[in-house]
Amino acid sequence: MPAADLPAAAAPDAALPAAPSSRSADIALVLPLASPDYARAAAAVRDGFLDAADAAGARPRVVVIGHGAGEVVAAFTQARDAGAQVIVGPLVRDDLKAIAGADISLPPTIALNQLDDGTPLPPLIYTLALAVESDARVIARRARTDGAINASVIEADTPLMKRFAGAFTAQWLLDGGNPPHRFSFAATPDGLTKLRRDLADVPADVVVIAVEGSDLSLVKSFAPHVTTYASAQINRSATLGTMRDLDDTRVVDLPWLVTPDLPAFARLPHKRYSSVALDRLYALGLDAFRVADAFRGGVPSHFELDGATGHLELDEGRQIAREGALAVFREGVMVPLDGKP
Repeated sequence: MPAADLPAAAAPDAALPAAPSSRSADIALVLPLASPDYARAAAAVRDGFLDAADAAGARPRVVVIGHGAGEVVAAFTQARDAGAQVIVGPLVRDDLKAIAGADISLPPTIALNQLDDGTPLPPLIYTLALAVESDARVIARRARTDGAINASVIEADTPLMKRFAGAFTAQWLLDGGNPPHRFSFAATPDGLTKLRRDLADVPADVVVIAVEGSDLSLVKSFAPHVTTYASAQINRSATLGTMRDLDDTRVVDLPWLVTPDLPAFARLPHKRYSSVALDRLYALGLDAFRVADAFRGGVPSHFELDGATGHLELDEGRQIAREGALAVFREGVMVPLDGKP
């Protein structure tokens, strides 16, 4: 979830939670609550985190430290000096780069983003991110399990969708699929004519459409009628008038959105935000608390959780790997692909 993927913010919170005056709080949540660009996103994460803490009876053990642009290192230093056993944050990729480059010692830290440029993270920093790459890998594994051998990938020229298409391709090849045919999407008459012609010239058992928003319905009209997957980002800006255009499209999204009535979520508030992006960040906050709580006594030798954002498991690379839920759009509504409640 790079900075560009976060929803734009309105005015930042008027009053920011202060750091604790005692050492009673052992989990510190550090978020850009004072940033004009990221205040809304940070507030959704904070709300989910605190609601999960309330449900666990652990609210007194949590402190929230807000910061603005360029203040993340100072905020982390404040959290560490206040005696936090676990720090959760930062949320924005550029802030994570700042922490990675700062010469400060930290307790176990759960970063809510990840770096994609190969920069190594300091010891004791673990990552929990809503990355499109993990969703693409789930799609590739499912398509291969269902027997698909030949894939066509249609991708928009945006960094997010290129990452999605690239992750699918890498996992698809790892799982033994034939090298996929990759096509660029350009919403011009010439570009669409070429796309239709090129797609008709290759065999495909499955089509992966790596575009965002309303472009999906346009691309689908040119794609062959085979099993179709897309990024869940397609319904980030979908309206009631366009939801039916998504029918029969498979995606990977958060269990919090795909199966909200699961018993595991019964004790948690089901808040509704102005966008699906904020709903996802609220779910990230829910899971971030449960991860932080598991790290409070030290880094666990094994960690696994069925959470609001998916199945989480700590891997050897200090990443908390996430596997979302498979879903399909039917009559304009996203439902579990395999019919599970």
